[in-house]
Amino acid sequence: MASLRNTQGGQSADKRASLIAMAHKGESSRQPWVRALVLLGVMYAFVGIVFAVPADHVKVWRLAAWVVSAIAYAAHICYERFRLRNSPHSAALHVALAVALGAFGLAVGANIHSLSIGSTNEHRRLLLLALGLWPVITALPAFLIALGASWVLARASSGA
Repeated sequence: MASLRNTQGGQSADKRASLIAMAHKGESSRQPWVRALVLLGVMYAFVGIVFAVPADHVKVWRLAAWVVSAIAYAAHICYERFRLRNSPHSAALHVALAVALGAFGLAVGANIHSLSIGSTNEHRRLLLLALGLWPVITALPAFLIALGASWVLARASSGA
């Protein structure tokens, strides 16, 4: 009688288990872009913080941080488009979210640094604003540039 209720209730237990397995498979297929997003976001913050530490040749270290970040940014766009085969919009969104995460990490680092050097209260309030503003300020242009680059890559790869 119980098995009759399982099949008459719409879906059998086997079908429900199959649907649950498919849902988990769908979740795992989304993990590569999340891993890349987090990895690159942390990398952006790390590069921004560590490359700011040396006191000698500050301009060279800043330029090096920009170059490393630009290479990672371009690699992330290519990874999203060619490896994961995401649409230009999805690729740009994932890249922009990684940039925003990196900017948030930099803002956290700046707040921690301000505590260690004894900044004024006004400066600390501005740095608290940076926790929300820096990710937005960096993510918007990152999205637009990644969208354009992804669109060009999509057109070039479909025409080849």
